[in-house]
Amino acid sequence: MEKPSYQTYYAHSAENLPESQWQTQLSHARNVGEMAAGFAFFFGAQEIARYTGQLHDVGKYTPEFAARLRGGSKVDHATAGAKIAFERWQQVGRLMAFCIAGHHAGLANGAGEGDNRRTLSQRLALQFGSDIPKLDSVWQQEIPLPEKLPSPPLKADAHHKWFSYAFFTRMLYSCLVDADFLNTEAFYAQLENQPVPRGNYPALTELHQSFNQFIAAFRQRIAHAAPQNEAEQRNAALNRLRSDILDHAVAQAAQTPGLFTLTVPTGGGKTFTSMAFALEHAKQHGMRRVIYVIPFTSIIEQNAAEFRKAFGELGEAAVLEHHSTFDDATLQGENSKDKLKLASENWDMPVVVTTAVQFFESLFADRSSRCRKLHNISGSVIILDEAQMLPLKLLLPIMQAIKELARNYGCSVVLCTATQPAVQAEHGFYRGFENVRELAPNPPELFTQLRRTTVQHIGAQSDAELLDKLSQHPQMLIIVNNRRHARSLYEQAQSLDGAFHLTTLMCAKHRTQMLEKIRQALKNSQPCRVIATSLIEAGVDVDFPFVMRAEAGLDSVAQAAGRCNREGKRPSENSFVWVFQPEAQWKAPVELGLLSAAMRAVVRSHGNDLLSVEAIRRYFSEVYAQKGKELDGKQILDRHHRTGASLNFPFQTIAQQFRMIESPMLPLLIPFDTEAESLIERLHHAEQIGGLLRKLQPYTVQIPAGALDALLKAGRIEAINEKTFGKQFYSLIGLDLYDEVAGLSWEDVGFLRAEGLVL
Repeated sequence: MEKPSYQTYYAHSAENLPESQWQTQLSHARNVGEMAAGFAFFFGAQEIARYTGQLHDVGKYTPEFAARLRGGSKVDHATAGAKIAFERWQQVGRLMAFCIAGHHAGLANGAGEGDNRRTLSQRLALQFGSDIPKLDSVWQQEIPLPEKLPSPPLKADAHHKWFSYAFFTRMLYSCLVDADFLNTEAFYAQLENQPVPRGNYPALTELHQSFNQFIAAFRQRIAHAAPQNEAEQRNAALNRLRSDILDHAVAQAAQTPGLFTLTVPTGGGKTFTSMAFALEHAKQHGMRRVIYVIPFTSIIEQNAAEFRKAFGELGEAAVLEHHSTFDDATLQGENSKDKLKLASENWDMPVVVTTAVQFFESLFADRSSRCRKLHNISGSVIILDEAQMLPLKLLLPIMQAIKELARNYGCSVVLCTATQPAVQAEHGFYRGFENVRELAPNPPELFTQLRRTTVQHIGAQSDAELLDKLSQHPQMLIIVNNRRHARSLYEQAQSLDGAFHLTTLMCAKHRTQMLEKIRQALKNSQPCRVIATSLIEAGVDVDFPFVMRAEAGLDSVAQAAGRCNREGKRPSENSFVWVFQPEAQWKAPVELGLLSAAMRAVVRSHGNDLLSVEAIRRYFSEVYAQKGKELDGKQILDRHHRTGASLNFPFQTIAQQFRMIESPMLPLLIPFDTEAESLIERLHHAEQIGGLLRKLQPYTVQIPAGALDALLKAGRIEAINEKTFGKQFYSLIGLDLYDEVAGLSWEDVGFLRAEGLVL
C-alpha cells in the first residue's frame, strides 16, 4: 500500500483539535532556531545555535513521523539533523550533531561504548531509507542552509583546547534543549489558553537600587548608634570596618570581567560585600544575573532569605534558591506550572542561590534536564562562597570550568572565603589561575583587625581528658570527625549540666530546636556544653568562649574558630580554639588524615598564627603537593581529547564520573512531630507532591542506600506512593529508632545483627 503524502509537516499534534491548530514543523524549527540564537548571544555563537535549532527536528519531515502524530509507532527523528549537520559542516557540524542527536536522549559518547545510549558515531553511520526514514525534500525549501558556518568563537586554553570544545558543545546543547522545551511549552499553553508563569522578573538594575537602599539604611543606623559599653563599642567598630570592606570591594567593580578573590575573615561581612560587588560589576559591564554558589545545603535557605530581605519588596520575585533534598524531577509545585519550579529548570531569574553540587555537576552533565540552564550562566557574576570546600578529587576539572566561564562566556567568578585556596599560578600552582584580582583591602591586615581567637595545637587528648576540660568550662564546644565519637563523648558527658549533642542524624527541624536551646543557654550565661560533628561549622551562628576541634584540615579549623568569640565580646587572647589529636580508636579516614598531616606541618612553621593568610596558603600548597594527580582523580581532563580527525568526546562517561558526592544518600522522612505526621499522611494519598515535599524537607534525614534497604527489609520503614509517582519515598515507622537527643539510630549494629542485616 502506497504511503500517503503530506503537504504540511507537523512538529506537535493536539488531541481532539483539527490539524489546522497543530504546530507546523516549519514554525517549530524557525522559532527554536531564533530562540537558541538569542540564548547563544553572550558567547557569540548565534549562527551555530540558530541552525542547530532549525535542524534538530528535521527528521519529522517524513511520512513515518506524520503517521506517528496520528497514533503510529515511534520514529527516530533526531539522527537525520545530526547527519546533515556533520556532513555539511564537518568539525563544527559534529559539535552540532552531538546536540541534535541527543536533544531527547542526552549527550552521548562520541565513539567506543555508551551506557544504554548509542554513540554519536553509531548514530551518524545510520543510513536514510534503511535505518532511519528518508526525508521529504520539502525540508530543503523550508530550512535553507548556508554553505559555511563560523568556527566556535573560542579563546582556547593551549593546554586544554579540546576541553574548550566539549564545554562549548554543552553550552550549545543547553541553547537547543531550552529553546525546544520553551517553544513546545508555549505552543501547548496557547492551546489551553493558559499563559506559562515565566519571566516578568525584576531587572538587575532595580535589585541594585533596592540593595543600595538597604545598605544605606544599615549605615544610617550605625551612624546614629551610641555605644553604651565596651562590647557595643567593639561592635560599632566592627560595623564600620565591614562598611569599609564593602566600599573597597565595590570600588573595584569597574575592573574588566574575569577572576577575583574576596579574602575576608569570619565576621567581615563577606556575604553582603560579595553581592554588592556583583551588582555593581554587573551594572558596569552589562551582565545579566548573579549566581551565588554555596557548599552546604543546610545554609542555602538562610542566605537566600538574607538576599530577599536586602532586595525588599522585589526579593520574593527575584531570588531563586535551587536545591532539593529530593530529586529535582519530584519538585513540582501543587501546580505543575509553579513559577519557581519552572525557573529552576533554566535559571532565568536575576539572582540564583544554589549549591556547588548542583552548579558544577550541571557543567559536566549530559542530560537535557541538567544542561538546559547552562546558557543562562553565561554573562553572569558567579560568587563561589567558601571556595576552599571544592572537592580535591575534582579540583582540576572544576578549575578548568571556571577558566572557561571567565574566558569564553562573559562571566566573572569571585572566590569568596576566609581561607583562600592557593590555586593561583603565582602561588606555585601548576597551570593555576592567572590575573586574579583581590577585592578586599589588605587581607593580612584584616586578619589582624578581625582576630577573635587564639588557636593552639595541644597534641593528643584522650576522651577522659576531653571530658575533664568539658567539666572545667561550663560553656564549651567540642567538634569531632565522626558521629560515633560524638555520640560516645556525649553519653559520657550526660551527667554534666547543659550537655547537648548535634548530628546529621537529626532532621533539620530537630537541629533547629536544639540550636535555639543552645543559643538561649549561651545568651543567658547558663551551662552549655555541646558535642557535635562538623555540621556545626556550616554557617551555624553560635558563640562559645572555648572551642576544641579534632584534627582536620586547616580550613576546617578556621571554620571551627568561627564558632568561638563570634560576636567579638571577649578579648582574642582569652578565647581559645584548641586543636587536638583524638584517641587511636577514632582514627580519621585516609583523606582526613592527609589534611591533618598538612595542618600539622603548618603548625611547625606558623604555630603562633595558624589562621594567617600565609599559613592558609602554605597549608593548601602542602595539600596540593601531596595530592598531585589525584586532583583529577577521575581523569576528567584526560577524557577531553581528540581521536584522530574526530571530536569524540565521551559526554556520557564524563557525566557519570563527575560526581561531587559519590556515596549515594537517600532521604528518609521522620514523623518527628504532629505536623510531620500530617504531611506524611497526606503524601500517602497525594496526586501532586511538589508542595508537600518542600514542606517535608525539614523532616528528612539522609542515610546510605544500604542502610535504607536494611531498615526496609526489617520492617522499620515504609515505602510511600510508588504507583502514583513512579518512584518511592520512605518514612520511618514510629519513633522507637529516633532518639530525642541523638536523632536516628540506624547505625545501631546490635539492632542490625539481631535482624541479620549487618551492613
